[in-house]
Amino acid sequence: MILIESIANYLESLAPATLAEEWDNVGLLVGVRQAPVERLMTCLTITEDTVAEAIDQEADLIVAHHPLPFKPLKRLTRDTPEGRYLLDLLSKNIAIYSAHTAFDSAASGINQRLAEGIGLEKIEPLVAEDTDLQLGSGRCGCPVEATTSDMLVERIKSFLEIEHLRRVGRADQTLERVAVACGSAGSFLEVAQRKGCDAILTGETSFHTCLAAEAEGMVMFLTGHFASEHFAMQRLAEDLADHFSELKVWASRNEKDPLQLI
Repeated sequence: MILIESIANYLESLAPATLAEEWDNVGLLVGVRQAPVERLMTCLTITEDTVAEAIDQEADLIVAHHPLPFKPLKRLTRDTPEGRYLLDLLSKNIAIYSAHTAFDSAASGINQRLAEGIGLEKIEPLVAEDTDLQLGSGRCGCPVEATTSDMLVERIKSFLEIEHLRRVGRADQTLERVAVACGSAGSFLEVAQRKGCDAILTGETSFHTCLAAEAEGMVMFLTGHFASEHFAMQRLAEDLADHFSELKVWASRNEKDPLQLI
């Protein structure tokens, strides 16, 4: 019998909570550590769709990237989406674990996997941890072979299995050093510049950050928040299934990007 505690300990070993940002809420957020687990679902975000799937498929534990709860709750009622999700999951004894920014920064976390997936080498953190220079926020590295902006667009689309992305900068610009920072990470633009990067890949950012990138001659690739992180939760499901072979593990089949191109 596998307990929630065993899975939580394994996830902590992959993405230590010490790597999380101070404002974040990570670890086992809902549930009893000594409760048994037979069925586990991963997802990017707990939504109406993923809650319904977890209940329908009789999950015991959801490993979600984005925390729920994230901010302190003053009340737990059905008057808010968060309240409804939590009450529905609690009624079925479904636990929640989130590693969020700890998983972003981990040695084999989202940013590392993203950098490797688009063909970078000599990868290092954009902002390294003082205690371990291989850990930290974001990643940067060099394309394995000579690469233009257009060429990297095709690699990004192929790896993330997306049909569209948005770009700031020239299509023919040669890229020698590329930064990646999943999610909403336009704040890493200045850090990427200081690290000698001529491009940065992130999920989303503000209009003014795009203007700043253009003014500095930086290429910026915006894949959408969902696409920049969702792939890693699918891979995490595979990792968990390999490590805990007795469990039924799957990545949410119903989860979708709320933003649509029309």
